[in-house]
Amino acid sequence: MMSNDQFPEQNSDEKSPEEEQPKSKSALKREMTALQKIGEELVDLPSAKLAKISMPEILKDAIMLARRLKNREGKRRQLQYIGKLMRNTDSDAIKQRLDSFNHQSQVYRQQFHRLEQWRDRLIAGGDQALDELLKESPEMDRQHLRQLIRQAQKETSQNKPPAASRKVFKYLQENIEQQY
Repeated sequence: MMSNDQFPEQNSDEKSPEEEQPKSKSALKREMTALQKIGEELVDLPSAKLAKISMPEILKDAIMLARRLKNREGKRRQLQYIGKLMRNTDSDAIKQRLDSFNHQSQVYRQQFHRLEQWRDRLIAGGDQALDELLKESPEMDRQHLRQLIRQAQKETSQNKPPAASRKVFKYLQENIEQQY
């Protein structure tokens, strides 16, 4: 009877984990299509939001050109070019930033919920809650925010419509969103 150490390795034709299999043509095409979709989202994005996304200058120029194109075929080819450029950029970071802009995204809902919680805490807690918020975001205008909070508290006690409460939320939204 032969022992195990006398047999040569039977699976010598198997590749080690370091050696990667080349991607199939279909997989490459799916990746390119996904990058083109991200490119389309970038082209359709408002200019103010597009400015908040960091990307190479050549990609920005290609997006700006695609926005100006009216010819359908020319725009299609430009979107393909944008997809090609995106292969050499950090497309995951761009996709995350796009998701934060998307009103249906989880990131947006979480941020909206967080702002609502801050608004409610400020109206219920007054100056103590305001101090906590200013520790987190010191660039906010304490006096203006305090005025809005007092108006909202007054409206709540008089059972009036929450106009000042909306103003508090809007102020928070404008000032906290700038941080992200």
